[in-house]
Amino acid sequence: MQLALNHGARPPALFDETLAFLRQAIGRHGKDRIALVSSFGADAAILLHMIAGICPDLPILFINTGKLFGETLSYRDRLIKGLGLTGLRTIGPSADAQQKLDPDGDLWLKSPDQCCAFRKVQPLTEALVPYDAWINGRKRFQSVTRSRLEPVEQADGKTKYNPLADWSPDDIRAYFALHNLEPHPLVADGYPSIGCMPCSDRVSDGEDSRAGRWRGQGKVECGIHLGAPTEIRDE
Repeated sequence: MQLALNHGARPPALFDETLAFLRQAIGRHGKDRIALVSSFGADAAILLHMIAGICPDLPILFINTGKLFGETLSYRDRLIKGLGLTGLRTIGPSADAQQKLDPDGDLWLKSPDQCCAFRKVQPLTEALVPYDAWINGRKRFQSVTRSRLEPVEQADGKTKYNPLADWSPDDIRAYFALHNLEPHPLVADGYPSIGCMPCSDRVSDGEDSRAGRWRGQGKVECGIHLGAPTEIRDE
């Protein structure tokens, strides 16, 4: 069975195509061998809403880095309760790792790659061990580095599904409006991409939606989607 999205489709056909894509992906692996990885960020409610209608007990992996906006944590709780999702699993760095690798809490400023590696990449890598595949919400329009994103990828021995790869900002707004989904509270404050608090900034008109992430640090991805995790050094 080959999974593909109809790249010419637009709402409501696009929404139906994406739902079918997700159903096939979950059916292929079984609900115990595939997980949704969600940041509960700007667009996260779309996949969470779709999963709630397909398999509300699907495993949902949420990385709490210890540096997230309070608004993100509150938004997570409201979405989980409102959508009736029961598979949430919160993961993140251990207290021992934080004390060893970032005792002062400022590693994000000195070495953002290392900070992402121990706070995000390593916890997710460990949490994904029981799964054959995972679903994420990346989109081509978000940045140049994502502009050639395919709906299905193979990475690190697992299948990665990108069901929103072909979605546009207009598609996202249409889905939120159609289903009356609550937006992340920081979107209206100028944050179209929301990660850790010290590494997320507002975005100006004309910038990529992820231009506010690690602004001025020459970094565009946390490392989750760049293959094997960055080596973590104890310095």
